[in-house]
Amino acid sequence: MILDPTSKWFLLLLLVVPLVWWRMCDRRRRGTVRFSSVRPLEGLGTTWTMRARWLLPVLRTAAIVLLVVALARPQKPDEQTRIFSEGIAIQIVVDRSGSMQAMDFRLDGKPVDRLTAVRKVVRDFVLGDGQLKGRPNDLIGLIVYGTYADSKCPLTLDHGYLIESLNRTEIAKTEEEGQTAIGDAIALAVEHLRALERQRSRGQLQQIKSKIIILLTDGESNAGVIPPLQAAELAATYGIKVYTIGAGTDGWAPFKVTDPFGRERYQRMPVSIDEETLRKIADKTGGKYFPANNTESLANVYAEIDKLERSRTEEKRYFQTTEWATSAVRLGPVTLPPLLLCVFGLLALELILSNTWLRRIP
Repeated sequence: MILDPTSKWFLLLLLVVPLVWWRMCDRRRRGTVRFSSVRPLEGLGTTWTMRARWLLPVLRTAAIVLLVVALARPQKPDEQTRIFSEGIAIQIVVDRSGSMQAMDFRLDGKPVDRLTAVRKVVRDFVLGDGQLKGRPNDLIGLIVYGTYADSKCPLTLDHGYLIESLNRTEIAKTEEEGQTAIGDAIALAVEHLRALERQRSRGQLQQIKSKIIILLTDGESNAGVIPPLQAAELAATYGIKVYTIGAGTDGWAPFKVTDPFGRERYQRMPVSIDEETLRKIADKTGGKYFPANNTESLANVYAEIDKLERSRTEEKRYFQTTEWATSAVRLGPVTLPPLLLCVFGLLALELILSNTWLRRIP
């Protein structure tokens, strides 16, 4: 509760309240009827009406005090915060080719395929967990690719839907779907990020600080129409940075296979990551290449990208005040009536009591 700076001096009138109380209680000011003796009345005792006479000056004094407080204009400020966000548009591009089945990552001490580890780390990157703060102010979209690039989630602030889309993504099961079209995936991500400019021009979008692509792959580009380096040049033309991540071991990796007797076992198979191309893609666009051969290093990669690309937020506070003199004010679970209403109520109660139950004659 605060007081209006120009009206708070009215509280000095409270110094007059003791004088008012003394004047109201001064017996010498009351009207009297003279009797030769009041001895016959002494045995009557004291009634409840006589004992409650103190209530009238208390009611009037309380009304005067509340009136003075109302003149001082007490106000209840309702603090509100407005957050101005200068967000980042992030297009997450995830490989779902057949090599993502390699079991060279671990979660909770158990071996998992590469895509399962990526789901966990991307979720922490987007929503926040532990060392990652999350990206609540950023537009984030999801593109997955194998032989073909596919947009699974548009650029959105609904990050819960984005994570659901990633969780529904499965590794390609056939060789026709399970190749790696890195160039097509980058080009599709660039097209989605370019569309933001049209939305901004129509006033449908917040201010975008920068646009980036986070591309994760565990292999070499062997499919698609657009070569990876050509797609990188396209991204650079529109000022879009590409951060590339090479996920998994290079050389040999364990895969889960089923033998002729229906038993599951692990078999080591050759895998390779085209790190040179990934570095060139990052260099052309002003991004950076990160190798990640286990879950911990993959989490560290996203943590570093998180530090490199942060939204700028500006907090503005303003107050909306409620005048307690004329409006009800809520303090916690209690709603207090307007002060002026209390003043009129106390005076009305004093008037009623002084002319009925607590009436004095003369």
